[in-house]
Amino acid sequence: MQPDEAAKKRRHRNERIVAVIGIAALLAGLVAFLRWNEREEERYQRERTYIPGKLEMTPEIGLLQQYIRIDTSNPPGRELAGARFLAAVLAQNGVRAEIIEAAPGRASVYARIRGRRPGEGLLLLNHIDVVPADPANWKRPPFSADIELTTLYGRGSLDMKSIAVCELAAFLDVARSRQMPERDVAFLAAADEERGGHLGVAWLVEHRPDLFEGIRYAIGEGGITEMIADRLTYFGIEVGAKQYARLTLAADTFEALDQVRWRMQKYYAAYEPERILPEVRSYFRSIAPTRKLAGRQLADVDGALARGEFWILPKPYRDLTQNIILMHWPMKRERGWTATLFMLVLPDEEPAQRVAWVRRMVEPFGVRVSDDTIEPPTPLSSDQTPLFRIIAAEASREYRVPAGTLVLHRSTNDSRYLRRIGIACYGISPYPVDAFQSATIHGVNEQIRLDRFVRGVAVIRRIVRRWIESR
Repeated sequence: MQPDEAAKKRRHRNERIVAVIGIAALLAGLVAFLRWNEREEERYQRERTYIPGKLEMTPEIGLLQQYIRIDTSNPPGRELAGARFLAAVLAQNGVRAEIIEAAPGRASVYARIRGRRPGEGLLLLNHIDVVPADPANWKRPPFSADIELTTLYGRGSLDMKSIAVCELAAFLDVARSRQMPERDVAFLAAADEERGGHLGVAWLVEHRPDLFEGIRYAIGEGGITEMIADRLTYFGIEVGAKQYARLTLAADTFEALDQVRWRMQKYYAAYEPERILPEVRSYFRSIAPTRKLAGRQLADVDGALARGEFWILPKPYRDLTQNIILMHWPMKRERGWTATLFMLVLPDEEPAQRVAWVRRMVEPFGVRVSDDTIEPPTPLSSDQTPLFRIIAAEASREYRVPAGTLVLHRSTNDSRYLRRIGIACYGISPYPVDAFQSATIHGVNEQIRLDRFVRGVAVIRRIVRRWIESR
């Protein structure tokens, strides 16, 4: 055999060996993947299969039932009954509460326990009013607070009477101790949040600024707990939101508004970012480890921009870097036509400037603009504060998941009024809420898992205790 032929045979043999090894490695990898996928599927099935355990009734569950059974829904004016209920609970525990009516029946209730150190007070913020509920569409009567297995049904069970009870329990702990805390702690259950807060927190900020003197922080609603099946994956602490302007566009003809609608359509979803606020960048970094899709881009959003990968981010995240317009379909009126236009504006921008831009855009079509709601700039709250660290630490301790910031891209709450007067506000959901339950907020069959609610009570109790006692 010639040397060249021998070398060729050895080379072919080696190539076959390498090919066999490669195929074996590929098969091993495929088998490993299939086993991993099977384990993950089994894990998912276990997590989605909820077997209710025995529910131990607690005083807080009883309090929540009593509170939900008070119908504080619109039409407005029903908050007074809720305010009286909360004031009575506070009085039973030796705390004098003040009921404040901005208009007949539009009542808020406020109480405060003074501490040794002024200027570092914590406000526990919630709202009394709830959206209407039609009993015909509900599994259980919406104001019955019925319990089935470990689930309580009722309007306000999530938004937000359950958080109010969590905060009330923590506040009453301080009152019952009969000891002066290091820092002030205040409790405010406000009216009118569901209709904009104009007769609630906004009114109180303007007419009763004394309530907020010495308040440095507030804890309220707005947080989100991200879940896969029954497993919590991220505890989001809301530090702010985009603000909105609501305008009414009017014209003599449908065609004029339809032309405006087509012209505005390209601004419904911008594809290039305008600005990335530091708090938004921090939010993206916080959630990046929990994201299989776009995790790398969220971890380094500036790098994603430089690499042309910004488009990979899901739209809600892109929206946090842009000013967005949403326009409703024109409606026929007694005289002419109207359409509602919403502007979701970055929190540090002046919405009035954006409204002026809209006016310039629509005037050539003979369309008139009226300002229904325009809100001023609202700063985002810092995540570099002692209270934020306490909240994140206690959430992580309870649920063994990452806890970090959250910026809302299409909703807001009463905290915006307090942020404008320099109070750092943090929105939390102290108990896990899955996507199914979240969908019942403002919908039918609003519900809360009571085993989760009890854990939320404990979380807020620890947060409040740590803040008011820390030196």
